[in-house]
Amino acid sequence: MQDDSSAPPLSARDIEFFVQNGFVRIDRAFPRAFADAGRSFLWRALNLDPADPAGWTRPVIRLDQFGQEPFVAAANTPRLCAAFDQLVGGGRWLPRHTLGTFPVRFPSREDPGDIGWHVDMSFGTDSPDFMEWRINLHSRGRALLMLFLFSDIGIDDAPTRIRCGSQRTIARQLISAGEEGLTLRELAATGFSESAHLPEALATGEAGTVYLCHPFLVHSAQSHRGDTPRFLAQPPLQPRGRNGIAYGDDAMLPVVRAVREAIV
Repeated sequence: MQDDSSAPPLSARDIEFFVQNGFVRIDRAFPRAFADAGRSFLWRALNLDPADPAGWTRPVIRLDQFGQEPFVAAANTPRLCAAFDQLVGGGRWLPRHTLGTFPVRFPSREDPGDIGWHVDMSFGTDSPDFMEWRINLHSRGRALLMLFLFSDIGIDDAPTRIRCGSQRTIARQLISAGEEGLTLRELAATGFSESAHLPEALATGEAGTVYLCHPFLVHSAQSHRGDTPRFLAQPPLQPRGRNGIAYGDDAMLPVVRAVREAIV
């Protein structure tokens, strides 16, 4: 990542990395002070004491839709907004007013029950059965998957696992499914085996790091083997307009290029 504040946040090399691997890491995407303030809100919502590990009895607790100032500020820094423009296109995305779901992970030997390779579905989410939620080739409802690190996350702190380049394998599965796309159940029927051979990356970094990911990127949670709870938000960047990513147009946009070679 470039550090020069006068330069675009993503260099040509960063953009090419996104196109090939389906994600890019932005260090210092938002100030650590926002992360510290955000964790204070989250600890209060958990009703747990950050100094008392005896109370951390569950491997994961999900918190949802925090729209207080540190979260909104973190989601809309000039650095991030400029990166959204570079990947998705200026005027093609909507600002975030909350930071979505926080799956707070605690050090535990217990199976958290939510580990498994998947992609995040983007529409049809009114169904009570999340396995029936859907995704289509235009990624209706989602322009990017984003990972906001609100705590320092090392290799033992349950970093998200990423299959590099897996957005292409998902695009090939979606190309014949039309506007209705596929459900998570249909995609999971193969166990996401088509991407199993790809190299893996871990979403590690200091608080304030953000990973911007292609919406088709295959990823997985994992158990927490460290000592300190992990705080991470995983909101979508929503497209402006219903149809999401128009792969027939704007062929040079990185979010389009990241799958175009797989489908044309």
